[in-house]
Amino acid sequence: MEVEAGGPCSKKRKSAAAEGRGPEATADPPLDAAEGGGDGYRISGLPDGVLGDIVSLLPTKEGARTQILASRWRHLWRSAPLNLDYRPFLFHAEGLDAIVSRILTSHRGPGRRFCAPIYHLHGDEADAWLRSPALDNLHELELFPYPRGIPQPAPLPAAAFRFSDTLGVATIGECHIPDSMAQALFFPKLNKLGLENVTISESSLQTMIDGCPALECLLIRRGSGFRCVRINSISLRGIGVEAYWGELIILKEVIIENAPCLERLLLFGSAEPAHISVISAPKLETLGCLSSYLSDSSTTLTLYSTVIQGLRVDSLTETVRTVKILSVRMIALSLDVVIDLMRCFPCLERLYIESIKPGKKNLWRRKHQNLIRSLDIRLKTIDWRYYVGTKSDVDFATFFLLNARVLELMTLQVYPSNFKEEFFTRQREKLQLDKKASGGARLHFTTYHFHGSFTDFCVRDLDLADPFERSYPYQFHALS
Repeated sequence: MEVEAGGPCSKKRKSAAAEGRGPEATADPPLDAAEGGGDGYRISGLPDGVLGDIVSLLPTKEGARTQILASRWRHLWRSAPLNLDYRPFLFHAEGLDAIVSRILTSHRGPGRRFCAPIYHLHGDEADAWLRSPALDNLHELELFPYPRGIPQPAPLPAAAFRFSDTLGVATIGECHIPDSMAQALFFPKLNKLGLENVTISESSLQTMIDGCPALECLLIRRGSGFRCVRINSISLRGIGVEAYWGELIILKEVIIENAPCLERLLLFGSAEPAHISVISAPKLETLGCLSSYLSDSSTTLTLYSTVIQGLRVDSLTETVRTVKILSVRMIALSLDVVIDLMRCFPCLERLYIESIKPGKKNLWRRKHQNLIRSLDIRLKTIDWRYYVGTKSDVDFATFFLLNARVLELMTLQVYPSNFKEEFFTRQREKLQLDKKASGGARLHFTTYHFHGSFTDFCVRDLDLADPFERSYPYQFHALS
């Protein structure tokens, strides 16, 4: 495999790597501490097993490049569990197929992770990839869908299931899983399963889920051949569902009959199923995104005996006190809607909001005077996009700033055109920060946003304590 030098490595070493002779062909002195490299290289003194684990967690290119660090490292990449991701090589001049084949030939295995585009995994060469000894005992298999979609997905390669005894994570995309294959599947160690744009019958989907007794995270994005999913699992902790394919609602219903360990239920914005029913999920803490984006076909969410249509609480016969994290997407900002949801979820601690239009004037002082005295607002953090500073925005924000007594942080994401000192000066006056109910509350403005909003998830995100929480690497402006 081609490797490139980085850091304090000689030109001679670079040349040897480029010619495919590897670092063994150079006569450069080793750089590790044991051979005179100094204190900065004491990591080389760790046992091979520990160093191998470190190398296997690196991206494919970086893992291979560790061979040139020192003689102490030369054998580690070929003996450490292989982490092979196709994406860094997708547009390489040598060609993706040639590079993947060369990596699998040069590595001794075992395999840790193999990530490849599904449309490359058909034919003799693909079969040879999946049967390579370098992938023995594979732990993670990611067969990603083609970005533009495949009109007629091909069957999933049978060789992919030779890892069924060892897989812990599997993402399968853009393929057809026939009944004959699904009925024979059993994944005793699989704890994360993602199905994206998969064609599978309803009975086979149920069989596949039932064949994963240790499953903790299940992601179903779009797909066809099934209209209902029933969940009965004592191990599942996170479920994510997206139901639409273009303009069509493929998945009509999700019924969670018994999920005693379920903590997170994620619905992908305006692409949620038509009806979701939660009969038993006593540990459910995270819910979203509830949405009003499609007003004509909003999801009906039944939580025990409480019914929520889109963002409207139709029937509140029983509060859901376990939910602490909630994400909502609304077209027009509405304080009334959020207050109703807080009544439904009285123990809410984190609220994520996305609104694309200003709402009506939220005259909460007049309308909700009695409510303010009785409503126990337990919110600690509010993350809101997109704040533009209109009258309805200010009214909405001040309701929480002046009444949420344990509020710790409110993050307002604004458009870059508003990220100016004069904008912040006006907001400081309008938001009445000197009267905030929580003395420790902080107000942050940021320009960071991304197109996926609160709904851009992979199956690993279902294992996060708060999958909606995002870092903000761009500019901040804090008002206290």
